[in-house]
Amino acid sequence: MPRVDPFLAIGIGERYNANMRVVLRSNRNVVFSCKYHVVWCPKYRRKVLVEGVDERLKTIVRWMVAEQSGTVIEMEVMPDHVHLLVEVDPQFGIHRLVRLLKGRSSHLLRAEFPRLRSRLPTLWTNSYFVATVGGAPLAVIKQYIENQKNV
Repeated sequence: MPRVDPFLAIGIGERYNANMRVVLRSNRNVVFSCKYHVVWCPKYRRKVLVEGVDERLKTIVRWMVAEQSGTVIEMEVMPDHVHLLVEVDPQFGIHRLVRLLKGRSSHLLRAEFPRLRSRLPTLWTNSYFVATVGGAPLAVIKQYIENQKNV
């Protein structure tokens, strides 16, 4: 594993450990800190993520992100969209993670909640929004996601 001085890698939106050093993650050949803000919606922006669907979706997303060695930093499920602040290995790719999250969660939720099958031809739209969290402090993004319930 390459050695990196954490103080050289300090940037906006970084997490720090108790010694005020940047928390960097690594795999066999890359040291990284890649955080993404992801938003996606149900088909036709229907308000179907309610009455237990939202809590089950949170559980599914956390389980799948952990399965891919990622980290869910913050998540908010609104009736008609999902906000996710996630860190993932850049070699795995955010596009693969989102495709996996949307595909598997749709399959599992539609199996557990029959009303999702009767109301929608598919659970999620084909599109999603993703932005790297480098231009704003991580705390600001987390606060934005938490405040979505109040809007």
